[in-house]
Amino acid sequence: MYAVYDKWPEIARKSFESKQILVDFDGIKHIIFAGMGGSGAIGDIFASVLSKSNIHVNVIKGYVLPKTVNSDTLVIVTSVSGNTTETLSILKSAQKLNCKIIAFSSGGEMLEYCKENKIMYRKITQYHSPRASFTSYLYTMLKVLHLTLKIKHEDILESIEGLKKINKEINSLNLNDCNPALKLAKWITGITVIYYPFGLQSASIRFKNSLQENAKIHVFSEDVIEACHNGIVAWERKSNIQPILITGQDDHVKTKERGHIIKEFFQQNKIEYKEIISVNGSILSKIINLVYLLDYSTIYKAVLNGIDPSPVKSIDFIKERVK
Repeated sequence: MYAVYDKWPEIARKSFESKQILVDFDGIKHIIFAGMGGSGAIGDIFASVLSKSNIHVNVIKGYVLPKTVNSDTLVIVTSVSGNTTETLSILKSAQKLNCKIIAFSSGGEMLEYCKENKIMYRKITQYHSPRASFTSYLYTMLKVLHLTLKIKHEDILESIEGLKKINKEINSLNLNDCNPALKLAKWITGITVIYYPFGLQSASIRFKNSLQENAKIHVFSEDVIEACHNGIVAWERKSNIQPILITGQDDHVKTKERGHIIKEFFQQNKIEYKEIISVNGSILSKIINLVYLLDYSTIYKAVLNGIDPSPVKSIDFIKERVK
């Protein structure tokens, strides 16, 4: 797994420079990203990037499409394996409606269904596992869809350069105290709660998922503003849970204010916390940088705990019983 993560910048560039055919859907006012697990996290990231656009975005992690789907809707279904039950259900439901569809997978049932029903489809390489294939899928989808999504070419290139830069700090050849991913992994000793600002929610979701799948530990994720109205109260009792704050360089001024207040609260109550600050740049660069750093910390955490991050036996248990 770490060997693939070391190559993430290379995979990202190779994927964005691939010979995949671009598409440009006209008149799209509503986009639905459908996917589960690592594929669903990609939808979360696109939703964050598009949050300031005029396009209404939904991320569906389940079986049911919203009733607002119409001819101005683009449904983007993603399943790295191509066999994800929930995502196939969404694909089949969308095919019956008057909407535009494009599917991405490494093959599987999704490829066969798209062939049979003449649905637009792009095949993407899987590396190691769905979650390790993150940059392969994200940057191939950016290549295919950046005209439709109105994502700037220079923002995509900037994000790839950002991956190259942080790779020098966190890769597996840099196993020392200067490695921020390794330092974070050593600090985490049990259950964590992640606080995030609205625009960086996708980075928090991905971190939560990766801690659960790779390090096999419990973790919670909360919006920092919402936590000020409920979650903060739980800290009035002594707890072994560890708080991690994700913050952006240019968060909304009121979000920054709440972050400062929460840190003050932790300091006064002698609660140790970690703060992870995004890089400067586009929202895409911020999120990708955070995902790379935080994902790698979950691999280091697994190794430190003597755990192989790759197997997900519990998920296999469920998949064997899902019809």
